[in-house]
Amino acid sequence: MPELPEVETTLRGVAPHIEGKTVADVCVRQGKLRWPVHPDLPEILRGQRVEECGRRAKYLIIRFQTGMLLIHLGMSGSLRIFTAGDGRIDAPGKHDHIDVVFSDGTVLRYHDPRRFGAVLWYEGIAEHHPLLQKLGHEPLSEAFSAEYLYACLQKQKKAVKLSLMDNALVVGVGNIYANESLFAAGISPHRPANCVSEAECALLVASIRNILTRAIAAGGSTLRDFVNSDGKSGYFQQEYFVYGRHQQPCRQCGRPVEKAVIGQRSAFYCGGCQT
Repeated sequence: MPELPEVETTLRGVAPHIEGKTVADVCVRQGKLRWPVHPDLPEILRGQRVEECGRRAKYLIIRFQTGMLLIHLGMSGSLRIFTAGDGRIDAPGKHDHIDVVFSDGTVLRYHDPRRFGAVLWYEGIAEHHPLLQKLGHEPLSEAFSAEYLYACLQKQKKAVKLSLMDNALVVGVGNIYANESLFAAGISPHRPANCVSEAECALLVASIRNILTRAIAAGGSTLRDFVNSDGKSGYFQQEYFVYGRHQQPCRQCGRPVEKAVIGQRSAFYCGGCQT
């Protein structure tokens, strides 16, 4: 599943090509996604200008004059950009479900083999959308501080890895980056959340920010089916210390990386470096 770095990479790739541009047409080939695409979306968007592109958690937000498109990439979704300067636009494939065509010839294409993603039209304030209302802090924001994290974890007895993946606490720290951040902070994913000290929370916050920033710079990770707006995969997976490295030697101490299931998700960790 595309995580925050992949979604942020997509945002940065798409925004410069569509902000300020006017929609000429919309082609919906398949509207049965996780939630149905608005049946009148072509009529709604024609003639509207893109005011701004943004992100909240793993949701992309494209703001228009009368509302916004809220896009989630689901398990296998991606957005591609084709510009008039490309000389050609690839013919749509089986899983290319939606094209937004702009007046200058630019095309924004939504691709989703599994159709677990979403393209939703909403005319209210973004923060009021039911999918966004109860989300926690952004991990790269000032609000996500050691004091905040410590206060939240003190109320929880579940494994700290599960707390980090709770979108009501902090958004966008999915399985890959939770594993990597806990390793960087030297904290076992099994540790009860309320047993993480305030000093360790400071280290964990710094680790999360550092790893997400590096992952964004690397274009995200190469996940199955995921490509960015240029059709390319990220390469942060080359920097993994523990994720997906079960039984391989730890890059710090040489001990084999261990694997466990916590909350139905795989946890990778080093029993020597993480306590």
